[in-house]
Amino acid sequence: MIHFAIVGCGHIANKHIEAIAMTEGAKLAALCDTNIARLSELKERNNVPVFSNMTDMLEQELPIDVVCICTPSGLHTGLAVEAANAGKHLVIEKPMALTLDDVDAITQAVRRNGVKATVVHPNRYRPAIRYLQDALSRDAFGKLSHVNVAVRWNRGQAYYDQASWRGTHAMDGGVLMNQAIHSLDLLIWLFGPVAEIKSFVDTRIRDIEAEDTAVAVLRFSNGILGIVEATTTIYEQNLEETISVFGENGYAVIGGRTANWIKQWKSASITEEEINRVIQEVDLDPFGVSGHQRIIENLVHAIQEGIEPDITLEDGREAVKLVVDIVSKGKAELYC
Repeated sequence: MIHFAIVGCGHIANKHIEAIAMTEGAKLAALCDTNIARLSELKERNNVPVFSNMTDMLEQELPIDVVCICTPSGLHTGLAVEAANAGKHLVIEKPMALTLDDVDAITQAVRRNGVKATVVHPNRYRPAIRYLQDALSRDAFGKLSHVNVAVRWNRGQAYYDQASWRGTHAMDGGVLMNQAIHSLDLLIWLFGPVAEIKSFVDTRIRDIEAEDTAVAVLRFSNGILGIVEATTTIYEQNLEETISVFGENGYAVIGGRTANWIKQWKSASITEEEINRVIQEVDLDPFGVSGHQRIIENLVHAIQEGIEPDITLEDGREAVKLVVDIVSKGKAELYC
């Protein structure tokens, strides 16, 4: 049995609690948060020890094997390094950290202490994305010309005003780091590293430090061109999250308010019958087993078998690096 503690008990912690409960060989052992009222609520619901300080939690003789870091992003580094130094494996919510120096500090601590760590990029496990990955592995669209991701969402001013850390550079990051990083992770995972970037970023509407809107054009190392659009300024509600792929022998568009549905799919090498079957399967179960559960299951397996998790710290670093590069180049373009 692999025992998990969760540090940071906001909204995302609920997904971790559920994922641990649904995973064979995993058990929730402790919860930690500075919000005492929230802790009391979760203690009653989950019947586990609770702590307001992670150091105190780690000093107790509790059967904790893994620490899930679910705090605001700016706190990830210190907590992850401390947990790794205590010999605990790690599940780190996205983004892994907000700077490359912090990412590298976590990686060094993990390697130094011989523990395992994974980063939460659950969109890789969506059924439609898995079908897309399989089609790309079979070269179903032929030579690719370009790909596109768009995150057109709403995070109103009230969202940012709920907590002083939201929208800040030090604790949260902007739309790319907080909302669009999952789409950027998919770009790298599916199409490889990025070689060249042209971008603009700006804070157009929301009263925050970080950017609320970003646009970028990419050239991948393999020559594929890419377009990124991300914003939290869409009026009133989330509009869409899409990933589109265009090639000489076909195309695919996966979208909806979240990228869970196959909206368009054509391929010279896949029959209409097979395409329709896949679309129907996705429509029946567009979310599948939760990505968080897949990640918890995979880490349990990695610990038990002594292998690396599927989503590595290097994967987490590549996603953060792409955000950092787009933002830095975008700000340079904006103010040149």
